[in-house]
Amino acid sequence: MKTLYIILSALLAASPAIASDCQRLPVSLSESDTARVVDLDEVVIVAQPKETQSLRQQALSSTVLTGAGLRSRGINELSRISTVVPSMMIPDYGSRLTSSVYVRGIGSRIGAPAIGMYVDGVPLLSKAAMNSHLYQIDRVDVMRGPQATLYGINSAGGLMRVYTKDPMAYQGTDIRLRGATRGEIEGEVAHYHRPSEKIAFSTAFFGNSHRGILRNATDSSWADGGYEFGGRARIIYRPTVRTTFDLMADYQRTDQRGFAYGEYDAASDATAAPATTMNGSYTRDMLTTSLRFSHDFGANVLSASASYQWLADCMDMDQDNLPADYMRLQQKQDSHGVVAEVALRSQGTRRWQHASGLFASHQWLTTEAPVYFGSEMNTMIVGRMAMPDMIKRLITLDDNHVPGTFRTPLTNLAVFHESRLTLADRLTLTLGLRLDYQHTAIDYDTRATFLLNMAAMPPMMPSATSHRYTSHLEGRHSTDYLKLLPRLGIAYQLDADGSNVYATVSRGYRAGGYNLQMFSDVFQSEQQALGQQLMALAQDDYEVEHTHEDYDNVNNTIRYRPETTWNYELGTHLNLCEGHLQVDAAAYMMHVSEQQLSVLASRYGYGRQMVNAGSSRSLGAELALRGNADRGRLTWSATYSFTHSTFRQYTDSVATADGFKAITYKDKHVPFVPLHQMSAAVDYRIDFRTSSWLHSLTIGADVSGAGRVYWTPANDVSEPFYAVLGARAALDFGVVKMTLWGRNLTNTRYNTFAIESSVDGVKRTFAQLARPVQVGVDVNVAF
Repeated sequence: MKTLYIILSALLAASPAIASDCQRLPVSLSESDTARVVDLDEVVIVAQPKETQSLRQQALSSTVLTGAGLRSRGINELSRISTVVPSMMIPDYGSRLTSSVYVRGIGSRIGAPAIGMYVDGVPLLSKAAMNSHLYQIDRVDVMRGPQATLYGINSAGGLMRVYTKDPMAYQGTDIRLRGATRGEIEGEVAHYHRPSEKIAFSTAFFGNSHRGILRNATDSSWADGGYEFGGRARIIYRPTVRTTFDLMADYQRTDQRGFAYGEYDAASDATAAPATTMNGSYTRDMLTTSLRFSHDFGANVLSASASYQWLADCMDMDQDNLPADYMRLQQKQDSHGVVAEVALRSQGTRRWQHASGLFASHQWLTTEAPVYFGSEMNTMIVGRMAMPDMIKRLITLDDNHVPGTFRTPLTNLAVFHESRLTLADRLTLTLGLRLDYQHTAIDYDTRATFLLNMAAMPPMMPSATSHRYTSHLEGRHSTDYLKLLPRLGIAYQLDADGSNVYATVSRGYRAGGYNLQMFSDVFQSEQQALGQQLMALAQDDYEVEHTHEDYDNVNNTIRYRPETTWNYELGTHLNLCEGHLQVDAAAYMMHVSEQQLSVLASRYGYGRQMVNAGSSRSLGAELALRGNADRGRLTWSATYSFTHSTFRQYTDSVATADGFKAITYKDKHVPFVPLHQMSAAVDYRIDFRTSSWLHSLTIGADVSGAGRVYWTPANDVSEPFYAVLGARAALDFGVVKMTLWGRNLTNTRYNTFAIESSVDGVKRTFAQLARPVQVGVDVNVAF
């Protein structure tokens, strides 16, 4: 709590200046208006193909982050954005593979994302592509609550829109260098050029490396760290003032050591260093291309976009997280996707504003996910086989693994419309509807195979034998979903400054799909039930025969259904003190049906599977403040959110010595959702008008915190509230700017997430430790 006291003291110290600044504001515009805090949607102008209003005029809860604000806080990755956005949690899982986002009680580690993501107006189709390096960013919008009417499936919790710098608006060269403790180095170079009024282009490149923070206790090697690099090219062509073509290509390469999970001891609240058989790793190549077109007809604007997206990655993970060799998972993904969208929206001041469009996407995803079982697992499998102990002592298993190839194509088609009606001078009504069609399928070819070695047992078996066991599953299954996604919103403008109050009701849903890792659980059920088949295997190779009933059971096991969300929200956007203070507040209730939840495979306690956990309800409130004082030299912001997300219906089964027992999690908190979240930041700029070399010095501090976070549906493992303090000092020399910064200056020790495992029969918890204290320096050169 020490960090919380520090930031509260800073805000209290600043409050007299803020209050006095409000008291002396003139009624008419004057010189002091250069320090006005205006709607950030207007500061960074971005053309929206589907929306007729700026975000703070709409009936929704949102946060707008400018590129300058992100750079001042050192935010260049997805997980750190959630530290300044209410009701949003993006845990750091230790690699870029998992970009799970939890918003207002919705989210999961696997399966479809709970929040959609658009980059420069184009949606990202692959969840694995969301957690990328953020560079040369102009603005990030975070919209909370279902945005499905305009943006479709997988935006049940909200939407993120990322905009890179526009070469039509920016010109020049930008060079950025970073050096920090823990062996972190980073560099960026970008050039923006506009040779004429009709054409502009930009190129940008980045690279970074990180030595690591945690060592693997098994061999003292670094368990995390790695490097990345990439580049982006963009060309904008405007043959007329009404027509624009925008072509972009972005490539990123990631090579990381990851999944540095150590065993957590709840009694001492301590997380040990990782101690695994092997270090985890993640590599990814990712290419995103897009072509956007827009034409202004005067009363209406037509927009169209098309994109091709490719992602190829490989993950290696010690799935048991133990020094003993139980099991290792490798997952390779090869994803190709195309997406196209056409939208027509009105513009102007007419009483009826509207937006309509068509959307289509298709993703080809091939996954190879072999599971390899080590010596400890082989010994355990033999011990569980249904046979006399005398026979078990003669048996060993070798080459035990589960190779598999899975093709999971996904097609999404939609038609949408939204109307905004001005019922009175200050009263507006928003009505929206989307018809969304999803076709998902799985084509699988997988098998379990091992060599069974049986020692000689005279006189029945005069010599040792070695024969191969194989269980092969091959099939195809598909499902179609058709959903209506409505939205109703009403807003009342309170004053001429744009303050308003609003109410909204909206529906969203997350796509259904298939559990790929469940096949290894199915195969282990077969292996551990081996009895009489061993006699045949002792004589010759043996292949399991599967019936139609077996395949029906497999299809029922691997499939999970879509998740549906209803959101009921009341809120306000206030512009106070002649624009020097902005207040955004919202209260909401979200009801989730068929909630998707990532849990342990219940039979054996290893591997993850997605289940539909009945229903849950989230009750919450959000508050965001920002403002300035002293003619803009003092700027500050603060956020707070409360999320009470509990299961209304969820019954599971757990393994016991007598079989399986039903257990209910009703009224338990939904895992991975913080009960409280807060952030605050304050910066003060000192101008040096008489100096020819140093223009200004800006000093600032920030704090962010979250908790309590429950890691399991049973709520038996959790993370208490924690707070992390940062500080910075920026020197502006004109062309050159230098920033000294520090993160987690109190060296707060906490877990970013935790999981349970009982692969060896002992229930354990493993956690990912947060990054410790780090200091560094950034140098920016712009010319």
